[in-house]
Amino acid sequence: MSLETLDQKITEKPPLEFGLIFSESIALFKKVWLQGFITLLLTLVTILPFYIMIYIPMIAAGITDPDMLRNEEMPPMVVVAMVLLMPVFLVGVMTFGIALNAAFLRICRQKDNNEVVSEDYFYFFKDGRLGKIVIVALIMLGLSLLGSLLCGLGILYVIVPMSLFPAFLAFNEELNAMDTVKASFALGNKNWLVIFGLLIVMGIVAELGIILFCVGVLFTAMLSKIPTYYIYKYGVGFDSLNE
Repeated sequence: MSLETLDQKITEKPPLEFGLIFSESIALFKKVWLQGFITLLLTLVTILPFYIMIYIPMIAAGITDPDMLRNEEMPPMVVVAMVLLMPVFLVGVMTFGIALNAAFLRICRQKDNNEVVSEDYFYFFKDGRLGKIVIVALIMLGLSLLGSLLCGLGILYVIVPMSLFPAFLAFNEELNAMDTVKASFALGNKNWLVIFGLLIVMGIVAELGIILFCVGVLFTAMLSKIPTYYIYKYGVGFDSLNE
């Protein structure tokens, strides 16, 4: 589906209904809570190397100069190295997070349609798909930095379209990275308030799992991602052949 077709479909669709998406997200969560838990665990495992990487300069300096660890200030070279590694860290974490999130949305659609197929959590790590996601992650990083510069108000605006990146990656693979971003902004701008409300409310509901001895949040955290599937379903829709 081309960007022009997507824009037309987004324009023709009626405004999103908060209550409908909220209730259907809760219902679908009952089917995909285990897949959400697996996705979260895979995300934590895949981004762990990036967290280790960011501390490599400090670890190396501590090994070569143990006295450094007793000082309150780190050597300038260690600080510079960590600063230089920070963009790699951020892009890496974003890339793997987006890829697994997009795969989870594909699984949500399969469960919603009662399809009996294998659950491919690493779908976007194959056949060169990850390259486009790296570009999307770079754009997301740039938008986040730009939004942060605008006294924090900008980040409140861009968080809505950025939350839709995984959906357009999952269901419109033919789009390039920039068109994915443009389509996300088109849908996000049209339904900004509803989507923002869903992000906030579902985020709070998802965190209620912490009541279950804290570990419960691992099972409920991905509930906050499910509305994105329905936002795409009702805000864009799928081709009739793929319904």
